[in-house]
Amino acid sequence: MTTITYRTVTVDGTKIFYREAGTKGAAKLLLLHGFPTSSHMFRDLIPLLADRYHIIAPDLPGFGQSDDPVANSFDSIANTIDRFTEIVGFDSYAVYVFDYGAPTGFRLAVKHPERITAIISQNGNAYEEGLSEGWNPIQAYWQNATEKNRNALKAFLGPETTIWQYTHGVPDAARISPDGYSLDNFYLSRPGAETVQLDLMGDYKSNVALYPTFQDYFRNHKPRLLAVWGKNDPFFLPPGAEAFRRDIPEAVIKFFETGHFALETHAGEIAAAIRDFLG
Repeated sequence: MTTITYRTVTVDGTKIFYREAGTKGAAKLLLLHGFPTSSHMFRDLIPLLADRYHIIAPDLPGFGQSDDPVANSFDSIANTIDRFTEIVGFDSYAVYVFDYGAPTGFRLAVKHPERITAIISQNGNAYEEGLSEGWNPIQAYWQNATEKNRNALKAFLGPETTIWQYTHGVPDAARISPDGYSLDNFYLSRPGAETVQLDLMGDYKSNVALYPTFQDYFRNHKPRLLAVWGKNDPFFLPPGAEAFRRDIPEAVIKFFETGHFALETHAGEIAAAIRDFLG
């Protein structure tokens, strides 16, 4: 049985909750989740990798059991997670990025390329061709930050939308445990969560603006990269995975017949791909 511990650490006044497993001294693996979930999304993956790697999976600021970010921006989140890695002793590590975890992890890689031993991107986008039409309401808010456009984004925070994100593109919805989306909806219903999440949707344009910077990093540093992609993702399209090869020709790209939350249905297959890739 894998022993997983649940800890908190204070980073410049912000409480960060994290899960930890594996043996200290083993190769390090940092797991970064996305919207609207938490490190709970890695509950099936961690036991499949903990025999080989020292794994840490934090809840990003504003998510799960962690405090809200210092500022509701991706720069603030990345700065906190950067300090978090230093506090927990992750000085050299592979990083698994998903959804919001991607612009967080890619900021860390740009800032500290010498620390990154490999990147696993699971529907973690860095190319405009990876953005689907599902982003249109959010992009409208980027272009015109009116109260009407902001209010339109509240639909992304509704319980039915969370369930849809989990089940869309999944051939057999009976494989989706209700635990994940029920927990996410609980966290989304907490006081103040709506403001944090709407602000982050507005700030996501800063990530798109950084895509050329991320791509320069890929092109210049050629990190080892594995893309494991739910090919039916309604938000991040397969061309976003394939684009990694434009800057990292040796990137390994694998698609799975599932949706946005690929670990809900394919944790075993993704774990096997990671083990083969990292060695």
